[in-house]
Amino acid sequence: MKSEWIILLRLLALQWLIVLCVSQDFDFYYFVQQISDMATKLHKDWPSLACPSSDGLRFLEHEWLKHGTCSESILNQHSYFQAALDLKRKSNLLQVLKNAGITPSDSKSYSVVNIKEAVTEGLGYAPYIECNVDASGNHQLYQIYLCVDTSASSFIECPVLPHGRRCGSEIKFPSFSGMHEEL
Repeated sequence: MKSEWIILLRLLALQWLIVLCVSQDFDFYYFVQQISDMATKLHKDWPSLACPSSDGLRFLEHEWLKHGTCSESILNQHSYFQAALDLKRKSNLLQVLKNAGITPSDSKSYSVVNIKEAVTEGLGYAPYIECNVDASGNHQLYQIYLCVDTSASSFIECPVLPHGRRCGSEIKFPSFSGMHEEL
């Protein structure tokens, strides 16, 4: 059982960086979010928010297979997930938003422009904001994309924006129990 766990962790490896592979040749990564020595950190800092909740292993495996394998010529699984964790720490998006007065709330809405400005001011690079729609029909923050150089170590201006779901001018920043404890 333990060896299966280690094998699964190794298969899942590099997923916090969310790499969007458009083609075999690439000039940058989209940073949106391991291995056995990082498993605890990954489960804490890169949880699956899927409903119903998963064990996290399938989520990390999905992230590696869908996004990480595109970077295999440069980053092995361990390096991929380590780079993702490092970029998460470097960006500290929750703190950047908090500094701008933008905190998770089940009732309050925020201007997309204000969210973009907060991230741009805090990190020096403009993000792409993707939204989804909740059960009540409200647009809500789903993902924040930042571009990363091919070494996966530094943020860069996005040469191409992703094709994600657009947002209304005002969006919710939903709170998930346990997800915003560091705020």
